[in-house]
Amino acid sequence: MSILPENKVHKPKSTPRNFFIFGKTMSGKSYLAERFPNSLIFNTDDNSESGIRPAIQLRNQRNAKGKLTQSIIDQLDEYLLALQTENNTYETIVIDVIEDVVFMLEQAICMENDVKALSDIPYGKGYAMFNAALIGLVTELKQLNMNVVYISRAVTTGEGITEHEIPALKEKYYNVVNGNCDLVIQTQRIGKRYIRRVTDRRKHYQRDQIEDPKILNILDNISGVFDKPIKTTKDEQNKIVEKIDEEKGDH
Repeated sequence: MSILPENKVHKPKSTPRNFFIFGKTMSGKSYLAERFPNSLIFNTDDNSESGIRPAIQLRNQRNAKGKLTQSIIDQLDEYLLALQTENNTYETIVIDVIEDVVFMLEQAICMENDVKALSDIPYGKGYAMFNAALIGLVTELKQLNMNVVYISRAVTTGEGITEHEIPALKEKYYNVVNGNCDLVIQTQRIGKRYIRRVTDRRKHYQRDQIEDPKILNILDNISGVFDKPIKTTKDEQNKIVEKIDEEKGDH
């Protein structure tokens, strides 16, 4: 019998499972994340007891002499292995917040190698170890067959009419995480109103194709999930290409 899959068209899964939520402090991002079904929170800012869901405090643990006794890398490995091998009722993993996890991954590698920066580790090995740790974490979370929610703080960029919020996670790391996400959701608080809207999505989701009613209930309260994508006309595409060509010629 062949190990290859049968050559036939199959129906793709239409329920988003990986989410990136960003917003400024007290904009409702953690509140939204806790509404995902049976969530377990991996927390980084010492407020694990302030939420309503079970939480694990992530940290690089050190002894009285400042030596690393357990790194966040080992801690995450331990809990992710338990989620893979032990019977449990969790359906969602929440990373709150991802930029702190990135910082602690780098910190752990530096402490383990007794250096102050990744660049101090010869032959680029520090950066290689860091990239392996981050990509490994994102990949392993995705393979859990659970909902995964990454939370990031927001920073403001631009001025005047161009001012807008972006994730605090550095772009090169955001690309790694977002490359494995289905929806990017921004939370905002304007006066007493809390706004949730989609800023990026992997595909055009249709409401009647969402198979998980718990996820559907959450998505129904987020603007832009089921909006039809705006098509760019051929004339508009040509103008964009011409502009890019002009900018290249100027350099």
